[in-house]
Amino acid sequence: MREIDTVLFDLDDTLHDDTSAYRAAARVVAESIARERAIDPQALVDAYDGAAMGFWSALTTEHLTLAIGNERERMWYEALRKVRIDDRGLARRAADEYVRARANALVLAPGAVELLDALRLRGCKLGLVTNGFAATHHDKIDRLGLRERMDAFFLADEVGMVKPDPALFRYACRALGSVPERAAMVGDRYDRDVRGALETGLFTVLIDVHAIPLPDGAPRPDAIVPTIADVLGVLPLAASR
Repeated sequence: MREIDTVLFDLDDTLHDDTSAYRAAARVVAESIARERAIDPQALVDAYDGAAMGFWSALTTEHLTLAIGNERERMWYEALRKVRIDDRGLARRAADEYVRARANALVLAPGAVELLDALRLRGCKLGLVTNGFAATHHDKIDRLGLRERMDAFFLADEVGMVKPDPALFRYACRALGSVPERAAMVGDRYDRDVRGALETGLFTVLIDVHAIPLPDGAPRPDAIVPTIADVLGVLPLAASR
């Protein structure tokens, strides 16, 4: 029987509802632009959603040298062109307004604080493994109150690796003084969070917030739960220290 002494977490849509936060922020921006340009705000929200999903789903180490602020502006420019507005200045303004609006929408998922505190009381080391960029995610970490609740933060552009690279999970385990056989990975995306962690030998927990079917023939996570509040009950934890 394995015993877990280290738990790694994804951030977005795992510890907090990022989908709701970024869509709410995009809506604020879109409605502001709609008042100026007489466009359908939902069409702009949908266009930005598509541009953002395209960027993050295609993320590789080759993207890590890019400035996320510039990429955010590019996404808004792409979205604006979808609604027949070709204005780079407006795209810059939209990107800045989006960042402010999203910061105001950040809140930890129900049960997240209780889970992290319970794991710390059990003596577990906690790490955050995210494909996010330092320029935005350190602020997000602080706003969500995670700085004092976790032991280490592994951001893609700081470590030079992106999930699902097994080397990233091995690196995080070493940094926390553990090994994959004594570690767990908790995340919301099979392709990014579960697949690489499984290959590395970690215990994997998929939070099924997106209701996306597993790929055909793919190895199953060790546990699938509906919310982060259910994670503690499925982890094979070491005895209390």
